[in-house]
Amino acid sequence: MMSAGPHHQVPMTQAQMNQAAEQQKAAIHNAKLRSVRPTDKTLPDGVEQACVDEGQVALAYKQLRDLERRLDATMTRKRLDIVDTVSRSAKRYKTLRIWITNTVEDQFWQTNGLNVDSFDFSSNLEASYRVKIEGRLLDDDDDENDEADKDQDPNPAAADDADKMDTDSPAKSKQQQPKAIAAKPGQQRHRFSHFFKALTVDFDRSKLAAAAGGRPAGIDASVEWKKPDRAPAAPGSALPAMADFDEFTFKRNGEENTNITINLYRHEDPERFELSPELADVVDLREATRQEAVVGMWEYIKLMNLQEDEEKRNFRCDEVLRKVIDKDAGYIPLLNDYITRHLKPLPPLSLPYTIRVDEAFHTGGDPAPTVYDVRVAVDDPLRARLAPFVHGTQYAATLRRVADIDKDLGVIVQAIATHKAKHAFLTGMCEDPVGFVRAWLSSQKRDLEVILGEATRCGGQGEGAGDEWRRGGRESIWNSANARESVNVLLAKQPVHR
Repeated sequence: MMSAGPHHQVPMTQAQMNQAAEQQKAAIHNAKLRSVRPTDKTLPDGVEQACVDEGQVALAYKQLRDLERRLDATMTRKRLDIVDTVSRSAKRYKTLRIWITNTVEDQFWQTNGLNVDSFDFSSNLEASYRVKIEGRLLDDDDDENDEADKDQDPNPAAADDADKMDTDSPAKSKQQQPKAIAAKPGQQRHRFSHFFKALTVDFDRSKLAAAAGGRPAGIDASVEWKKPDRAPAAPGSALPAMADFDEFTFKRNGEENTNITINLYRHEDPERFELSPELADVVDLREATRQEAVVGMWEYIKLMNLQEDEEKRNFRCDEVLRKVIDKDAGYIPLLNDYITRHLKPLPPLSLPYTIRVDEAFHTGGDPAPTVYDVRVAVDDPLRARLAPFVHGTQYAATLRRVADIDKDLGVIVQAIATHKAKHAFLTGMCEDPVGFVRAWLSSQKRDLEVILGEATRCGGQGEGAGDEWRRGGRESIWNSANARESVNVLLAKQPVHR
């Protein structure tokens, strides 16, 4: 058994040490190459006059560089707008219509014509029922039709509360039978299981105990579905079958009408919570996401002018805010921690239903389903269309290609600058050889003075005509240790490109 406490690290072998040293050496070498890699892509001034046949090309290149700067600024601004739109939790609310119905099998009134002389008493004749729960997201046209029906409804009391969940009624049970609604091109097809993370069915325990002869109902009576966790995959990949369906069906044994309650636990991204009464008084919301609650707290602090004058990250608490954090003062970066204990999971949507197994309900055609309308949140279609611009791999590949082109362009521009300097050198020598050599020697003298730290020698006069500058040999100033060291430093700084 391994003892508790810290353990000594296993020493590295000689091969591992050599490999680590080689990796470190390669990393240092690559860093040096990156540091000396040319990054300036601006042509030096005067290139268009120096180029005999390619002057127009140099002018066109400068115009393209200006256009590229404006285009980069515009694309960056538009991309930031797209990222802000995609990251914003914009939601649209639609109506999810849920139909609940049940069928029966092998009930007494269905098997009353059984011939007892056949001695067929197999277990498959046990009375049972099958409950089907089906949900469809109504299209915008269906929502408009529903609103028109409400306007024509002679009973105005039925439309008093638009957010209230509708229950079954004879008129609604016969309308809007389940039908598949095809998704528009480029739009996601929303299914019943997309809006919920779990489903449970609660049975009337008294009826189950009576059916079991007074014994407690067994585990066979319970019904539960939980959405499986989605494995990490690329955006837009298909969901597993257990998390992508429009219809949920279960079968149980029974020969009496039974009351059940279907509990639907909402699945929202980002998750919404039920707020405590104390926090609800501050943010003026009963349900909110964690981010909305934090923003609401911050807006309340600004509205009530509770920030400290000297330290803006601290704030005072009034009577309402003190009930949330239980302190007289708070710290703004800790707002997320203050609200955690005031967030509770949303209660499930409870849909009552009566399982009918009697003959009167199932004869004379298809039984009328129980219909509920539930308000659900869906993503804005614009967000789905903009997501590929942010998460797409094509943008990253384009950036890598542009970076490679910029590297090659920097090397080319540096080569052009070098050739332009050579052209200026040779042109000046050709036009006035004596004056050019004299000016060049003076320039070299000043450079050497700067290198040696003796720029004030000779008072800046003499133009390189002093004896100390003209004298050569081992004892000359050109052969001193300072001159050799300075020249070596300059040569070591020359870039090496690969």
